[in-house]
Amino acid sequence: MNDLHIRHAHLTDIDAVLQFWREAAEGTSISDDHDGMTGLLARDPEALLLAERDGVLVGTVIAGFDGWRCSAYRLAVHPDFRRQGIATALREAAEQRFRSLGGRRVDAMVLEANERAHHAWAAGGYHREDHWRRWVKPL
Repeated sequence: MNDLHIRHAHLTDIDAVLQFWREAAEGTSISDDHDGMTGLLARDPEALLLAERDGVLVGTVIAGFDGWRCSAYRLAVHPDFRRQGIATALREAAEQRFRSLGGRRVDAMVLEANERAHHAWAAGGYHREDHWRRWVKPL
């Protein structure tokens, strides 16, 4: 894993990340567009972590912190690079970011039908909280 480099995304990465998510991520988000990404990076320039191998984008995670809640979104690894510890490295980098900001607990948004993701998060010590449900309203 020594050849894996994790860094913060920049505005110049937006198009590549959006393309990457179309290939590697499960599902889509209402914010999966240039405006959504620009807003994220303007609000929190260190929230989007990218994993690269030999300069090639192989994984992402959004590690957002609002001062109260640590939230992990868009943990995705390119299909050609799965089962190589990239998701674990990204999850650990996100957790380190949260700890450094004073975070106390991480909430991970995981699609109900994404069984592979359930296993990846469980392997990192996460568990479902079935007594909560997410309520949303697009703006």
